[in-house]
Amino acid sequence: MLHKEQELVNDSSLSGFFLLEFSEVQELQILFFIGFLVFYLAAIAGNLLIISAIAFDHHLHTPMYFFLMNLAMQDVGQVSIVFPKAMANSLMNCRYISYAGCVAQVLFFIFLMSSDLFLLTVMAYDRYVAICDPLPLQYEKLMNKQACIQMVTAVWITGFVYGVLHTTGTFAAPLCSNVIDQFFCEIPALLRLACSDLYLLEIGFIILSTFIGFGCFIFIVVTYVHIFSAVMKIPSVQGKKKAFSTCLPHLIVFSIFIITGYFAYIKPPSNSASGLEFAFTMVYMMVPPLMNPIIYSLRNKEIKLALSKRLTKQNKQRKFCLVYH
Repeated sequence: MLHKEQELVNDSSLSGFFLLEFSEVQELQILFFIGFLVFYLAAIAGNLLIISAIAFDHHLHTPMYFFLMNLAMQDVGQVSIVFPKAMANSLMNCRYISYAGCVAQVLFFIFLMSSDLFLLTVMAYDRYVAICDPLPLQYEKLMNKQACIQMVTAVWITGFVYGVLHTTGTFAAPLCSNVIDQFFCEIPALLRLACSDLYLLEIGFIILSTFIGFGCFIFIVVTYVHIFSAVMKIPSVQGKKKAFSTCLPHLIVFSIFIITGYFAYIKPPSNSASGLEFAFTMVYMMVPPLMNPIIYSLRNKEIKLALSKRLTKQNKQRKFCLVYH
Protein backbone atom coordinates (compact mmCIF):
# COMPACT_ATOMS: atom_id res chain seq x y z
CA MET A 1 0.00 0.00 0.00
CA LEU A 2 2.74 2.44 0.97
CA HIS A 3 4.80 1.39 -2.05
CA LYS A 4 1.90 2.09 -4.42
CA GLU A 5 1.31 5.52 -2.89
CA GLN A 6 5.03 6.34 -3.23
CA GLU A 7 4.89 5.33 -6.89
CA LEU A 8 1.87 7.54 -7.39
CA VAL A 9 3.69 10.45 -5.76
CA ASN A 10 6.66 10.02 -8.09
CA ASP A 11 4.49 9.70 -11.20
CA SER A 12 2.42 12.78 -10.42
CA SER A 13 5.20 14.96 -8.98
CA LEU A 14 4.96 17.46 -11.85
CA SER A 15 1.19 17.63 -12.04
CA GLY A 16 -0.16 17.83 -8.49
CA PHE A 17 0.20 17.49 -4.73
CA PHE A 18 -0.98 15.24 -1.94
CA LEU A 19 -2.62 16.98 1.02
CA LEU A 20 -2.65 15.98 4.68
CA GLU A 21 -4.70 12.91 5.51
CA PHE A 22 -6.91 13.58 8.53
CA SER A 23 -7.09 9.93 9.52
CA GLU A 24 -6.55 6.46 8.11
CA VAL A 25 -9.84 5.36 9.70
CA GLN A 26 -12.78 5.78 7.33
CA GLU A 27 -15.22 6.53 10.15
CA LEU A 28 -13.05 9.41 11.40
CA GLN A 29 -12.76 10.78 7.87
CA ILE A 30 -16.55 10.84 7.63
CA LEU A 31 -16.65 12.58 11.00
CA PHE A 32 -14.30 15.27 9.69
CA PHE A 33 -16.52 15.61 6.61
CA ILE A 34 -19.62 16.14 8.77
CA GLY A 35 -17.83 18.69 10.95
CA PHE A 36 -16.58 20.65 7.94
CA LEU A 37 -20.02 20.45 6.32
CA VAL A 38 -21.79 21.86 9.39
CA PHE A 39 -19.27 24.70 9.65
CA TYR A 40 -19.39 25.44 5.92
CA LEU A 41 -23.19 25.55 5.74
CA ALA A 42 -23.39 27.74 8.85
CA ALA A 43 -20.78 30.21 7.54
CA ILE A 44 -22.30 30.33 4.05
CA ALA A 45 -25.88 30.71 5.34
CA GLY A 46 -24.99 33.45 7.81
CA ASN A 47 -23.04 35.50 5.28
CA LEU A 48 -25.56 35.01 2.45
CA LEU A 49 -28.32 36.21 4.77
CA ILE A 50 -26.32 39.39 5.37
CA ILE A 51 -25.75 39.94 1.65
CA SER A 52 -29.41 39.43 0.75
CA ALA A 53 -30.68 41.61 3.60
CA ILE A 54 -28.43 44.53 2.67
CA ALA A 55 -28.90 44.17 -1.09
CA PHE A 56 -32.73 44.15 -0.99
CA ASP A 57 -33.40 46.69 1.77
CA HIS A 58 -32.79 50.29 0.69
CA HIS A 59 -32.74 51.39 4.34
CA LEU A 60 -29.43 49.53 4.67
CA HIS A 61 -27.78 51.23 1.71
CA THR A 62 -25.36 53.13 3.95
CA PRO A 63 -21.53 53.06 4.10
CA MET A 64 -21.41 50.78 7.16
CA TYR A 65 -23.67 48.13 5.59
CA PHE A 66 -22.00 48.51 2.19
CA PHE A 67 -18.68 47.56 3.79
CA LEU A 68 -20.41 44.80 5.73
CA MET A 69 -21.81 43.27 2.55
CA ASN A 70 -18.34 43.21 1.00
CA LEU A 71 -16.96 41.56 4.17
CA ALA A 72 -19.63 38.87 3.90
CA MET A 73 -18.72 38.30 0.24
CA GLN A 74 -15.08 37.88 1.20
CA ASP A 75 -15.97 35.37 3.93
CA VAL A 76 -18.10 33.32 1.52
CA GLY A 77 -15.23 33.20 -0.97
CA GLN A 78 -12.66 32.37 1.70
CA VAL A 79 -14.44 29.28 3.04
CA SER A 80 -15.50 28.16 -0.45
CA ILE A 81 -11.89 28.05 -1.68
CA VAL A 82 -10.69 25.59 0.98
CA PHE A 83 -13.46 23.57 2.61
CA PRO A 84 -15.37 22.02 -0.34
CA LYS A 85 -12.10 20.43 -1.51
CA ALA A 86 -11.29 19.29 2.04
CA MET A 87 -14.78 17.80 2.42
CA ALA A 88 -14.54 15.99 -0.94
CA ASN A 89 -11.14 14.55 0.00
CA SER A 90 -12.45 13.34 3.39
CA LEU A 91 -15.55 11.77 1.86
CA MET A 92 -13.81 10.08 -1.07
CA ASN A 93 -10.64 9.16 0.85
CA CYS A 94 -8.57 11.17 -1.63
CA ARG A 95 -5.65 13.49 -0.90
CA TYR A 96 -4.81 14.71 -4.40
CA ILE A 97 -5.01 18.30 -5.68
CA SER A 98 -3.76 19.37 -9.10
CA TYR A 99 -0.88 21.83 -9.48
CA ALA A 100 -3.19 24.42 -11.05
CA GLY A 101 -5.72 23.85 -8.28
CA CYS A 102 -3.04 24.39 -5.64
CA VAL A 103 -1.85 27.62 -7.30
CA ALA A 104 -5.44 28.87 -7.51
CA GLN A 105 -6.03 28.01 -3.84
CA VAL A 106 -2.98 30.02 -2.74
CA LEU A 107 -3.84 32.97 -5.00
CA PHE A 108 -7.49 33.36 -4.04
CA PHE A 109 -6.99 32.48 -0.38
CA ILE A 110 -4.34 35.19 0.12
CA PHE A 111 -6.37 37.58 -2.05
CA LEU A 112 -9.46 37.22 0.15
CA MET A 113 -7.62 37.03 3.48
CA SER A 114 -5.67 40.23 2.82
CA SER A 115 -8.81 41.95 1.48
CA ASP A 116 -10.54 40.93 4.70
CA LEU A 117 -7.83 42.61 6.75
CA PHE A 118 -7.86 45.82 4.70
CA LEU A 119 -11.65 46.02 4.75
CA LEU A 120 -11.78 45.62 8.54
CA THR A 121 -9.37 48.55 8.74
CA VAL A 122 -11.63 50.64 6.50
CA MET A 123 -14.66 49.67 8.61
CA ALA A 124 -12.88 50.83 11.76
CA TYR A 125 -12.20 54.18 10.09
CA ASP A 126 -15.87 54.42 9.06
CA ARG A 127 -17.01 53.90 12.67
CA TYR A 128 -14.44 56.43 13.88
CA VAL A 129 -15.73 59.12 11.54
CA ALA A 130 -19.35 58.32 12.41
CA ILE A 131 -18.90 58.36 16.20
CA CYS A 132 -15.95 60.63 16.95
CA ASP A 133 -16.38 63.51 14.49
CA PRO A 134 -18.40 66.26 16.13
CA LEU A 135 -19.49 67.98 12.90
CA PRO A 136 -22.96 66.72 11.78
CA LEU A 137 -22.31 66.84 8.02
CA GLN A 138 -18.69 65.69 8.12
CA TYR A 139 -19.60 61.98 7.95
CA GLU A 140 -21.74 62.46 4.82
CA LYS A 141 -18.94 64.47 3.25
CA LEU A 142 -16.14 62.00 3.98
CA MET A 143 -18.09 58.75 3.51
CA ASN A 144 -20.13 59.58 0.42
CA LYS A 145 -21.05 56.93 -2.14
CA GLN A 146 -18.13 57.65 -4.44
CA ALA A 147 -15.61 57.57 -1.58
CA CYS A 148 -16.98 54.24 -0.33
CA ILE A 149 -16.77 52.66 -3.79
CA GLN A 150 -13.19 53.92 -4.18
CA MET A 151 -12.21 52.48 -0.78
CA VAL A 152 -13.72 49.07 -1.52
CA THR A 153 -12.17 49.02 -5.01
CA ALA A 154 -8.77 49.81 -3.48
CA VAL A 155 -9.29 47.01 -0.93
CA TRP A 156 -10.08 44.41 -3.62
CA ILE A 157 -7.26 45.52 -5.95
CA THR A 158 -4.66 45.65 -3.17
CA GLY A 159 -5.76 42.21 -1.95
CA PHE A 160 -5.41 40.77 -5.44
CA VAL A 161 -1.92 42.27 -5.84
CA TYR A 162 -0.97 40.67 -2.51
CA GLY A 163 -2.32 37.35 -3.76
CA VAL A 164 -0.27 37.53 -6.96
CA LEU A 165 2.92 38.49 -5.09
CA HIS A 166 2.62 35.68 -2.54
CA THR A 167 1.67 33.10 -5.17
CA THR A 168 4.66 34.09 -7.33
CA GLY A 169 7.01 34.01 -4.34
CA THR A 170 5.71 30.64 -3.15
CA PHE A 171 6.00 28.78 -6.46
CA ALA A 172 9.20 30.51 -7.65
CA ALA A 173 11.42 27.95 -5.94
CA PRO A 174 11.60 24.36 -7.25
CA LEU A 175 9.89 21.87 -4.93
CA CYS A 176 11.58 18.66 -3.73
CA SER A 177 8.34 16.92 -2.80
CA ASN A 178 4.64 17.11 -3.58
CA VAL A 179 3.37 15.92 -0.18
CA ILE A 180 1.90 18.93 1.65
CA ASP A 181 1.69 18.61 5.43
CA GLN A 182 -1.57 20.57 5.64
CA PHE A 183 -5.21 20.02 4.61
CA PHE A 184 -5.01 22.75 1.94
CA CYS A 185 -2.29 24.55 -0.03
CA GLU A 186 -1.05 26.84 2.73
CA ILE A 187 2.09 28.87 2.07
CA PRO A 188 4.17 27.75 5.12
CA ALA A 189 3.50 24.10 4.25
CA LEU A 190 4.57 24.70 0.65
CA LEU A 191 7.76 26.51 1.71
CA ARG A 192 8.87 23.35 3.54
CA LEU A 193 9.04 21.63 0.14
CA ALA A 194 11.40 24.20 -1.43
CA CYS A 195 14.72 22.89 -2.77
CA SER A 196 16.55 26.21 -3.20
CA ASP A 197 17.02 29.59 -1.53
CA LEU A 198 14.43 31.14 -3.86
CA TYR A 199 11.88 30.49 -1.11
CA LEU A 200 13.50 33.46 0.68
CA LEU A 201 11.65 35.68 -1.82
CA GLU A 202 8.36 34.58 -0.29
CA ILE A 203 9.80 34.96 3.22
CA GLY A 204 10.49 38.59 2.29
CA PHE A 205 6.88 39.05 1.13
CA ILE A 206 5.64 37.50 4.39
CA ILE A 207 7.80 39.85 6.49
CA LEU A 208 6.50 42.84 4.50
CA SER A 209 2.92 41.63 4.96
CA THR A 210 3.57 41.17 8.67
CA PHE A 211 4.52 44.81 9.10
CA ILE A 212 1.54 45.97 7.06
CA GLY A 213 -0.83 43.69 8.97
CA PHE A 214 0.59 44.84 12.30
CA GLY A 215 0.12 48.44 11.16
CA CYS A 216 -3.55 47.71 10.36
CA PHE A 217 -3.93 46.09 13.77
CA ILE A 218 -2.44 49.11 15.57
CA PHE A 219 -4.65 51.45 13.52
CA ILE A 220 -7.78 49.49 14.47
CA VAL A 221 -6.83 49.36 18.17
CA VAL A 222 -6.08 53.11 18.32
CA THR A 223 -9.28 53.85 16.41
CA TYR A 224 -11.38 51.87 18.85
CA VAL A 225 -9.67 53.53 21.81
CA HIS A 226 -10.93 56.85 20.46
CA ILE A 227 -14.35 55.30 19.79
CA PHE A 228 -14.57 53.94 23.35
CA SER A 229 -13.59 57.36 24.70
CA ALA A 230 -16.40 58.94 22.70
CA VAL A 231 -18.87 56.24 23.74
CA MET A 232 -18.10 56.83 27.42
CA LYS A 233 -19.40 60.36 26.97
CA ILE A 234 -22.79 59.08 25.78
CA PRO A 235 -25.30 59.76 28.57
CA SER A 236 -27.52 56.79 27.68
CA VAL A 237 -26.54 53.51 29.34
CA GLN A 238 -28.27 51.58 26.56
CA GLY A 239 -26.26 53.47 23.94
CA LYS A 240 -23.01 52.61 25.69
CA LYS A 241 -23.97 48.97 25.98
CA LYS A 242 -24.86 48.75 22.29
CA ALA A 243 -21.55 50.29 21.23
CA PHE A 244 -19.45 48.08 23.51
CA SER A 245 -21.33 44.90 22.53
CA THR A 246 -20.39 45.54 18.90
CA CYS A 247 -16.82 46.80 19.30
CA LEU A 248 -15.43 44.37 21.87
CA PRO A 249 -16.34 41.14 20.00
CA HIS A 250 -14.93 42.70 16.81
CA LEU A 251 -11.60 43.33 18.51
CA ILE A 252 -11.57 39.83 20.03
CA VAL A 253 -12.22 38.04 16.72
CA PHE A 254 -9.84 40.30 14.83
CA SER A 255 -7.13 39.65 17.45
CA ILE A 256 -7.65 35.88 17.16
CA PHE A 257 -7.34 36.17 13.38
CA ILE A 258 -4.12 38.21 13.59
CA ILE A 259 -2.42 36.19 16.36
CA THR A 260 -3.17 32.73 14.96
CA GLY A 261 -2.37 33.83 11.40
CA TYR A 262 0.95 35.31 12.52
CA PHE A 263 1.80 32.12 14.39
CA ALA A 264 1.27 30.08 11.20
CA TYR A 265 3.11 32.44 8.85
CA ILE A 266 5.88 34.13 10.86
CA LYS A 267 7.53 31.07 12.42
CA PRO A 268 10.52 29.77 10.41
CA PRO A 269 9.75 26.85 8.08
CA SER A 270 10.40 23.50 9.74
CA ASN A 271 10.60 20.02 8.33
CA SER A 272 7.11 19.07 9.53
CA ALA A 273 3.97 20.70 10.85
CA SER A 274 3.05 20.39 14.51
CA GLY A 275 -0.38 19.64 15.91
CA LEU A 276 -0.46 23.09 17.47
CA GLU A 277 0.25 24.71 14.11
CA PHE A 278 -2.60 22.72 12.56
CA ALA A 279 -4.93 23.86 15.37
CA PHE A 280 -3.96 27.52 14.87
CA THR A 281 -4.62 27.18 11.16
CA MET A 282 -8.08 25.80 11.85
CA VAL A 283 -8.82 28.70 14.21
CA TYR A 284 -7.88 31.53 11.84
CA MET A 285 -9.63 29.70 8.98
CA MET A 286 -12.91 28.99 10.77
CA VAL A 287 -13.52 31.57 13.50
CA PRO A 288 -13.73 34.90 11.57
CA PRO A 289 -16.06 33.73 8.73
CA LEU A 290 -18.40 32.16 11.27
CA MET A 291 -18.28 34.92 13.90
CA ASN A 292 -18.44 37.96 11.61
CA PRO A 293 -22.14 37.43 10.73
CA ILE A 294 -22.98 37.05 14.43
CA ILE A 295 -20.98 40.06 15.58
CA TYR A 296 -21.76 42.51 12.82
CA SER A 297 -25.23 41.53 11.72
CA LEU A 298 -27.24 38.85 13.44
CA ARG A 299 -27.05 40.90 16.66
CA ASN A 300 -27.99 44.05 14.74
CA LYS A 301 -31.64 45.11 15.01
CA GLU A 302 -31.68 46.70 11.55
CA ILE A 303 -30.36 43.53 9.92
CA LYS A 304 -32.84 41.41 11.86
CA LEU A 305 -35.69 43.67 10.75
CA ALA A 306 -34.56 43.51 7.12
CA LEU A 307 -34.32 39.71 7.25
CA SER A 308 -37.75 39.49 8.89
CA LYS A 309 -39.30 41.65 6.16
CA ARG A 310 -37.56 39.60 3.51
CA LEU A 311 -38.78 36.27 4.91
CA THR A 312 -42.31 37.62 5.41
CA LYS A 313 -42.41 38.86 1.81
CA GLN A 314 -41.22 35.48 0.52
CA ASN A 315 -43.84 33.64 2.58
CA LYS A 316 -46.59 35.89 1.21
CA GLN A 317 -45.39 35.31 -2.35
CA ARG A 318 -45.29 31.56 -1.76
CA LYS A 319 -48.83 31.54 -0.36
CA PHE A 320 -50.05 33.65 -3.30
CA CYS A 321 -48.50 31.21 -5.76
CA LEU A 322 -50.13 28.26 -4.01
CA VAL A 323 -53.56 29.94 -4.03
CA TYR A 324 -53.16 31.03 -7.67
CA HIS A 325 -52.26 27.50 -8.80
